Amino acid sequence: MDAGDPLMSILPSRGPVRAVVLVLHGGAETGLGRVRPWGPAYLRMLPMARAVHRATAWHGVEVRLLRNRVRGWNEPELHPVADARWALERVTKERPGVPVLLVGHSMGGRVALRVADDPAVTAVCALAPWTPDAEPVEPVRGRDVVIAHGVWDRITRPAESYTYARRAGYEGARVVRFEVMGEGHAMLRRPGVWNRIVRSFTLDAAGIEAATAWETDPGRRLRLPL
Repeated sequence: MDAGDPLMSILPSRGPVRAVVLVLHGGAETGLGRVRPWGPAYLRMLPMARAVHRATAWHGVEVRLLRNRVRGWNEPELHPVADARWALERVTKERPGVPVLLVGHSMGGRVALRVADDPAVTAVCALAPWTPDAEPVEPVRGRDVVIAHGVWDRITRPAESYTYARRAGYEGARVVRFEVMGEGHAMLRRPGVWNRIVRSFTLDAAGIEAATAWETDPGRRLRLPL
């Protein structure tokens, strides 16, 4: 398949860059159709990227939004994983030594968790992630991982992200997981809650403002209601 390179939009920091947030959109299990700028999965992440940028740009955080080449996960080719690796290579080349924070929704959450083994990545925020039972947890070893899932989600299963979170903790990740009440997969019923989760994740992972969720008793940390 030759669909050209992915596209990456950049929302610049104000002043020296101390961290880069790479935002990854959702997709489908299969599909070779091009991702258009008006596609719902891509469009859903635009306001979130802008909200994070508004909250963190003055602290030296640069936000990048990746637009994949094609819509599908497409086992075994894993096109969005290759696209994310391409983006990480570019970020590393342009911002050497700067930590990268990954934010992904749905399929993008799965991609973020899968590519967290890149040496530049220090933390991952996976929103309504697609985490089937066999999803490997080794890539998040030693990383901070924030997972948030709407309890009404019928596209990706909250039970699966809970199981993934437990396995990741056993593998050596530091994990916190939120259950968003009254919310489904598209994150449209309570958008402010999702934006706050990502803002808090970014400020914490960039070393700007500590997130209080990490202070929660470990026995409750994987089912924090919001």
